[in-house]
Amino acid sequence: MAGKTIADRYRMTRALGDGTFGEVLLAQRLDNGERVAVKRMKKKFYSWEEAMSLREVKSLKKLNHQNVVKLKEVIRENDTLYFVFEYMKENLYELMKDRDRHFPENTLRNIIYQVLQGMTFMHKHGFFHRDMKPENILCMGTELVKIADFGLAREIRSRPPYTDYVSTRWYRAPEILLRSTSYNSPIDIWAVGCIMAELYMLRPLFPGTSEIDQIFKICSILGTPSKDEWAEGYQLASAMNFRFP
Repeated sequence: MAGKTIADRYRMTRALGDGTFGEVLLAQRLDNGERVAVKRMKKKFYSWEEAMSLREVKSLKKLNHQNVVKLKEVIRENDTLYFVFEYMKENLYELMKDRDRHFPENTLRNIIYQVLQGMTFMHKHGFFHRDMKPENILCMGTELVKIADFGLAREIRSRPPYTDYVSTRWYRAPEILLRSTSYNSPIDIWAVGCIMAELYMLRPLFPGTSEIDQIFKICSILGTPSKDEWAEGYQLASAMNFRFP
């Protein structure tokens, strides 16, 4: 960093959001005026090695795709870690909540196409998101859509079950609800399916009030799987004394 502090390079203008692991601030680069989003992590990092060992940091910097939010740089100052991301105006949740009419079909196709492009790129490079939801899909209107807040998801997010954050539950795949420990990238595809339905209806597809209610809501729409269709699901269910409806 050549001796420059973050304040020498960026002017923080306002808070954009606050999460369990860090707060996100809108900032402006002082040398060229570019707007960026700076995520200031709450956890302290006492060495650069510790910060870099967040398994995704190195790779996130390499993940260049037009539908994945770009991590521009990582700065560590006074044991505080800052991630500097490109700035996007809003997220998909915000885009949906203010609408009183449905999106046109071609708009929906364009949004989902871009989400799937970003997700395919991520999966090909060995990452899965684990927390796909409308709040984590950033956009500039309906034209440009990018997946955000992933990568760090695996290290910095708490272990499942994430009971503390309700809306995440709504996009969770059945195997996670049944406490599988060996889930993988298909859980992102499930979440995108839920998001796609929500874009059509402008309301969540499976708004469960608890993990068990979540499974009931899924079965009420998709039907209960048979033992032949999903043997693993029945094993997981019996391990937690759950009976499919």
